[in-house]
Order: sequence, then C-alpha cells, then structure tokens
Amino acid sequence: MAPHEELATGERSTRNRVARSILDHGPSTVTELAGRLGLTPAAVRRHLDALVADDVVEAREQRVYGARTRGRPAKVFALTDCGRDAFDQSYDKLAVDALRWIAEQEGGAEAVAAFARARIAAQAGAYRKAVEGVGPDKRAEALAKALSVDGYAATARSAPVGEQLCQHHCPVAHVAEQFPQLCEAETEIFAELLGTHVQRLATIAHGDGVCTTFIPKISTDASASTAGRNPA
Repeated sequence: MAPHEELATGERSTRNRVARSILDHGPSTVTELAGRLGLTPAAVRRHLDALVADDVVEAREQRVYGARTRGRPAKVFALTDCGRDAFDQSYDKLAVDALRWIAEQEGGAEAVAAFARARIAAQAGAYRKAVEGVGPDKRAEALAKALSVDGYAATARSAPVGEQLCQHHCPVAHVAEQFPQLCEAETEIFAELLGTHVQRLATIAHGDGVCTTFIPKISTDASASTAGRNPA
C-alpha cells in the first residue's frame, strides 16, 4: 500500500472511532472526545469538521437538565440521521410496512401497541434477570448493561433525586418515529423491571440526541404495587 493510502486509511479509522464514540456515549464535546480517544483537541476538531461536511455529525447546543450554570453552554456534536444509518442494520422500511399493515388490518393503533408490548416482553427476559440479580440502587446500571448487549449503547448516571437511563443508540428509531407505541411499551417495561414509575424525557425518535428516562430514587422498601406505573 502506498504511503498516502496508508495515511488515508488511518484517517478513516480514526474518524470512525470519533463517530463510534459519539454513538456509544451520546452528544459529546471536543474535550470529552479527546479524553476518551487519547487524541488532541485539534485532531478531534479536524475529524469533526470532516464528519460534519459528510453529514455524519452535527453541532448543537448542549442540553442541560436541572439548573443551568452561568456562562455559554458548551457545543456538543451528535450523530445525524445519516450518521446513525451508517451503524444501523435494521430493515426499517420492512418494519414500517409490517406495522402499517397490522394497523390497517388488525385493529388500528391498539393492535400496534399490543405488538409493541409483546415485542419488548420477549426481549425483557435478559433484562429482568440482570435487574433481579442486584439491589435496588444498582438496578438502573444493571438494566443499562443489559440494554447495551442488545445494541442500545446504554448508560446510567446520577441525576437530582434519582437517576437517568440514557440510550445512545436506538436500532428502531426510524420506525418509532411513525409508531411511538414502540417507545411507550419500552417505557412501561422499564417501570415494571425497576419497580417504580419512570418518565421518558427525550427520545431519538423525536429528534433528541439520546433516549433519556428519568428514574426516581428507589426506596429499599418500595413495594411491588408501584411496578408498572408510568404517569408520563
């Protein structure tokens, strides 16, 4: 391979690492990307400029939950729909066509909701096993790890009076844009698994950079009667 071809291959590899880091961790600042990837901020900016030019990532104002600190919000870089498509191997059109057929032939929106609940229930066995194997204060983290195995690149982090479960990738985001019942069924199963009501704050399907679910602080004596409740 010629030297310039080796350089081009290395550039593409590093650029893919930058995009993958945004996929795995959600919208990120230059400083965050540099720290995670062991690159200089200048190098990260160069790769981001190329990714922006290729419509793989876009710059946006950092979203702040809770009280906003003084000063101008940091700029973050998030994957565009085009960028997500590069990682997404799902058959979106087939899925949309199938759900539309179900809605038209089998009972409308409620039939789609029934399908969505059955789908997530079938996936939930591994999630339930992971959550039941830990204490209440570790449930969100255990669920995030189980979701990551299924391609959701999920993390759990502390938030005021609770936690936030963040899914940085959604394999069915384009389908959920047209059929929000998929998101609603997922939220319901999270509430059931965690034994408390939860609130969906943002979804990739609605144009947010990350699917974010707020989980109130779970009391160690929380009763099973709260499971499955979702006032959102």
